[in-house]
Amino acid sequence: QVQLVESGGGLVQTGGSLRLSCAASGRTFGSFTMGWFRQAPGKEREFIAAIRWIGGYTYYADSVKGRFTISRDNAKNALYLQMNSLKPEDTADYYCAGSRSLGAVTADAYDYWGQGTQVTVSS
Repeated sequence: QVQLVESGGGLVQTGGSLRLSCAASGRTFGSFTMGWFRQAPGKEREFIAAIRWIGGYTYYADSVKGRFTISRDNAKNALYLQMNSLKPEDTADYYCAGSRSLGAVTADAYDYWGQGTQVTVSS
């Protein structure tokens, strides 16, 4: 059973930074693509970033490119999202997810989800 547990959310001012972490367990993730999504109240779940577990190739949504960085630590089975220059529109619940599809960038391609961590950016 795959388990994904996010942490690191919180309240931050506009222009600030946060680092989200996702602890992954339950299997080896060598063939996986791991991603971050977010969902604001009343909105659909939105792709943020993804990374191939092997090779580290990354994908980003245009809305966060240049501000957010996705990374992983294979030895720790951990996924990270460094978020800089945060804006009020970044306020959402952030989810870690795992996909068996290479280079997955849509929510329906992901098989495993964490419970989410809340990020609030004050203006």
